[in-house]
This record gives sequence, C-alpha cells and structure tokens, in this order.
Amino acid sequence: MKSVFSIFIISALFFASCNNNNQGGNSTTEKKDKLPTDLINNPATASADSGKNKDKVPAFRFDVETHDFGSITEGEKVSYAFKFTNVGGADLLIRDAHGSCGCTIPDYPKTPIPAGGQGVINVTFNSEGKNGMQHKEVTIVANTIPNTKVIVITGEVVPQKK
Repeated sequence: MKSVFSIFIISALFFASCNNNNQGGNSTTEKKDKLPTDLINNPATASADSGKNKDKVPAFRFDVETHDFGSITEGEKVSYAFKFTNVGGADLLIRDAHGSCGCTIPDYPKTPIPAGGQGVINVTFNSEGKNGMQHKEVTIVANTIPNTKVIVITGEVVPQKK
C-alpha cells in the first residue's frame, strides 16, 4: 500500500512541475522582440464562412526564395536581403523567424506589412567552423496560410589559405 501511495505522490508532483502556465508575464526563454500570439489572427480559419475570407489573408511573394553565396572563405560572415511583397488582402505580421542552426541569423520586420507593402528579411551566415557545401534554412512564422514559409541560403565554405 505504501508503494502505491508513493507512486501517486511522485506522479502528482511530476505533473504539477510540468505546468507551464505563465500568466505572470513573459517567459525568460521567449524572445522580447516577438509579436504576441494574440496579434497573429488569420481571418480564414475553419470557423470562417466557407472561403469568403481567403482574399483577406496576407501572403508572401519573395523576389527569390533561395540565395547561393557561391564560394565563401571559412570564418567569413555574409548576408543577403530577401525582399518580399505582401500580395494578400490584410496586414502581414511576422511572429518569428529562425535559422536551422545558430550560424544563420535572420532579421525580420517587427511591424505589420500592409497589403501591397514590401519588406526585407536580412539573413546573415557565419561560416566560422564550417567546411564544404552548406544548405541553411530560415523558417518564418506569420499570419499567412500556411503559417510558415521557408527561405534558403547555400554556399561552399573553403578553408582559409595559410
């Protein structure tokens, strides 16, 4: 009987410790420059009237979705500006953009891009410690359908000449 009671107590403590209800403010791991999730509202949801609102949804149109840096010397930092237009019918809000590794850092607009408006996502790649062909992705989370978009950088990192 004691072992059943002990398992019950341990289980209760485990589940209580897993509660991530953060009503008191921002999480220490959450980025301070992210838009709050309640601002990312997509009018074309399952509850919307059978597609009537699809023209009101923001949408990305990138000039290019993949950029090849070509040959990069190891240790070099290179950047590319991915230009886009909001071709949808509502403000485009980017919630987050993150690289597939710590060597790929995106910088994205933190303010709404109006319908017909343009924006830029700058992506910086740090080739320090890298060697050979590189393929890095940046995933953008926004109030679009689908809510993620991927842009890509590539290049070949060659060793420094000694």
